[in-house]
Amino acid sequence: MSVSTAAADRSVCTPLPVLGRDVTVPLVTGGEVSYAALDYAASAPALQRVWDDVAAYAPYYGSVHRGAGYLSQLSTDLFENARRTVAEFLDCRDTDQVVFTRSTTDSLNLLAAALPADCQVFVFETEHHASLLPWRDAHVTYLDAPRTPRQAVETLERALADRAVSAEGGYGPALVCVTGASNVTGELWPVRELAAAAHAHGARIVLDAAQLAPHHPVSLQDLDVDWVAFSGHKLYAPFGSGVLAGRADWLREAEPYLAGGGASRKVTRREDGGVDVEWHESAARHEAGSPNVIGAYSIASACKALTEAGFDALVAREQYLIEKVRTGLAEVPQVRILSLFGDDAPRVGVISFVVEGWNSSHFAAALSAEYGIGVRDGLFCAHPLVRTLLGSDPQTQGECGAPEAAPGEKSLNAIRVSFGAGTPAEHVERFVNAVQELVTDGARWNYRTEDGRCVPDTSA
Repeated sequence: MSVSTAAADRSVCTPLPVLGRDVTVPLVTGGEVSYAALDYAASAPALQRVWDDVAAYAPYYGSVHRGAGYLSQLSTDLFENARRTVAEFLDCRDTDQVVFTRSTTDSLNLLAAALPADCQVFVFETEHHASLLPWRDAHVTYLDAPRTPRQAVETLERALADRAVSAEGGYGPALVCVTGASNVTGELWPVRELAAAAHAHGARIVLDAAQLAPHHPVSLQDLDVDWVAFSGHKLYAPFGSGVLAGRADWLREAEPYLAGGGASRKVTRREDGGVDVEWHESAARHEAGSPNVIGAYSIASACKALTEAGFDALVAREQYLIEKVRTGLAEVPQVRILSLFGDDAPRVGVISFVVEGWNSSHFAAALSAEYGIGVRDGLFCAHPLVRTLLGSDPQTQGECGAPEAAPGEKSLNAIRVSFGAGTPAEHVERFVNAVQELVTDGARWNYRTEDGRCVPDTSA
């Protein structure tokens, strides 16, 4: 290997420092091993840089928008500067608002509460429940799972063209909700093309970027989406914070998401004993109560850290890890990787699969207990999608498995491995070796089902 090639390989294998990288866990077979956290799609570990920034600020914590004291003023500046940092990270338009929420789920429920009357919503069945379920009070059209990106665009175009005409003879407001990267398959969706289709038919579009923002740059202007929602805990930031960023008009015209202090500009008593309220028109309208300044600051810190690391380098490194996992799993005939768009589809570091002869809960439990590897098993809060992908695959119960399915249904679940900027190459190598060893030799321990989870049987 040449010196330049060796240097490139070292560079691509260097992870960003994250919390928990030195944690060791016990193995049921004896001894301890460094924990391989491969469940980034659920919650990514916090970047060390983010934790350090939060720790440095913590002694200066004060009330936000509430006090004249130095610490209150400092905290208020920190909170509003975090809003500006997130706006820059998302390449927001000058007229866009950045609202801090609790999570992606909270962001999309906020937008759902702000929909105009008679708004029609279009959402693919492939969505995470966070973007599949908030629209239940609206007129919703659920779209079948596409099998190619082109089919996704064509399906949306047909649905929008066929939507109901309003009583006034025209089309009313419409919203399309789509993911940027699947939390099940990791595949990238054709967001820019879907946005163009939506706008061509007079609809707006919101992007669920929970799985996209930690892996790729997200620009509202380049993608031409109306809103973006994401969560801090998937973006290497701790604490329960999220973001909804985008067009201000629907948010400004809607009733506040929560009624209370911070959302109100002026409150007066009426002669009849009631109260009149003048609500803010800024993002504060939907941020009632004392805001989570530490959560907002941690998101802003993560945005800065990822920007400074450079997404080109982060994407290249992640693709290197993706290829290591996919190549290793391809060497195991009993493994089937789940996919909507096929092997050549671009994707982030999220891969779901099933193993012939194994219940997925059993396999995930063995990876944890015998190898110190944390993955996910189940339906990943995307039940319709996973059921579509697994519809023809029987699940072997083995020694233990998932909770019993509903009458007339098979017990379906899969395994998901996910990783990102903080994942060492050694962790994905250990994962691939563990999969190959479990398939070849079987588990070395007995397992049982307890409270719906597969766990090592320590009763002997």
